[in-house]
Order: sequence, then structure tokens, then C-alpha cells
Amino acid sequence: MFDAVDTRVPRETEECAAGIYLGMFPDGDPVFVRQAFEWADMFFTGKVEDYLPIDARYHDFEHTLQGTLCLVRVLQGRHDAKVQPALSQKGFELGLLAILFHDTGYLKKRDDTEGTGAKYTPIHVMRSANIVRDFLSDKGWSDANITAIQNMIRCTGVNVDLKAIPFQSEEEQMVGYALSSADLLGQMAAPDYVEKLPVLYAEFAEAANVDGVDAKRVCPFSSVEDMMRKTPAFWERYVLPKLEIDFGGLFKFLSRPYPDGPNRYMQQIERNIAMLRDMTGAPAK
Repeated sequence: MFDAVDTRVPRETEECAAGIYLGMFPDGDPVFVRQAFEWADMFFTGKVEDYLPIDARYHDFEHTLQGTLCLVRVLQGRHDAKVQPALSQKGFELGLLAILFHDTGYLKKRDDTEGTGAKYTPIHVMRSANIVRDFLSDKGWSDANITAIQNMIRCTGVNVDLKAIPFQSEEEQMVGYALSSADLLGQMAAPDYVEKLPVLYAEFAEAANVDGVDAKRVCPFSSVEDMMRKTPAFWERYVLPKLEIDFGGLFKFLSRPYPDGPNRYMQQIERNIAMLRDMTGAPAK
């Protein structure tokens, strides 16, 4: 099973990611993971000149760390299973940066004083891709590597057409699908997922009030209670098919031991879904 990691403490997630990275790639860059986490921390805590600290209450830095922890565990499980084609060191590094930056699109510029970053919900994926491009271009990163990271981030869009993403390689696509799987699983398996659903609803409601957006598309719920009641169906009719079909079943590499051991993420999500059914009277599958 997995070691306990408190995603409220960035350093714990960083140390776990670094251990997995160097375990998979013993000759890897010993400072890469630390640098990647430092860059992400700079953005989310307002240490980058152009951006305020994150003020979206659900899509905060812990949300990113939950997905990051899940992603490195998926990639580790796939590596240990010796699935071909094998993941390269560069592929791991690009995936790590992609998930650490995938929700920077919720950040507000310093002169933006209206509302919270949740208002960017409909365009946060595009904003994240643009932010990572600008940041890594200034660092001298190649266009090909930046494009790979952007393509991985694009996989996280709720209604994205995955076939329209111009992946440069099979590996890039696989890591993008692993990232999107981890983004969904990391948050839905959180012990406080049910408790935080009202906070997520508040983000949707704020985004739905932005001029020019399709309010029903952004927030298709009439209340917090309505969202909580519909979440079990969201899991069964949207998330599970995404994980199993669109993203190629990569979540199965979270089973420890693979392939027949328990999948702690799926077990915790099922507990959360059962709790929601009990609380709201949502119908059983």
C-alpha cells in the first residue's frame, strides 16, 4: 500500500514525488523535483511578479498536490509493471510540471481585484497553458517540451475533444491521460471530498455569474444539495467512463500490488460516493 502523505504539506508531496522519480530513474536530475515544486509554490503563494496568491478555495494548492501525488503513483505503477513503451525520464519530468501547473489558470493578475480566481473556471485550462508557456519560455525551455506540457494540460478540460489535441508522441499522450486520471482521482478520493463539495459549488456559481458565459453549462446545479445529490451519477456516468475508456484504464496502475491488489483511490471514492448517497437519498446504481 501507499505511504501516508499529507497533501496539506507541500514538502511531504515533494519528498514522495522525488523518491518515486529517483527510484524510477536512479541517474535522474537530483534537483529537478525540488525545482519543479519551488516553481509551483512561487505561483500559488504569490511570489511571481504578475500574479496574486491563489484565492480559489477549492482549486487551491492542495488540490494540485492531490493530483500530483496520484500522478506519480500512477506512473510508478506503470513503470513497475514494465508496460511498453516504457516511460522516459523526460516524459516523467514533463508530466510532473504539467500537473503542477495545470490549475495556475485560476490565478488572478495583480491588478485583478474583482471576485476570486474561480471566475476563470471556463477558461482556466487555456490560461494554464498560456502561463506555463510564458514561464518556461523565459527559462529557455524548447518549444517541443513546452508544447508537450501544454498538450498534457489540455487533457484536463471537462469537455475536451481528446482527438483534437496534437500530441507529438504516444508517450506524451499517455502521460496526458495519466495526468487527467490523477486530476479526477486525487480530488474525489480525498478524505474531505464530500465536506468540500459546497466550496466547489461556490466556485461554479461564481463562474456562472460572469458576463458572456453559458451559466447552465458552467453550473448545471440549482443548489449545493442538488450538486451533492447528482455527484454519484457524475462519478458513474462521466468519470468512470473517462477513466476506463478515454484515458485507457491507467488508473489500474494504482493497484498495489498490480494487477490484482486493492486500489486505494477507487476504494476511497466508493466510500465518498456511498456517503453522498446516504446524505442525499441519491438512487443506487
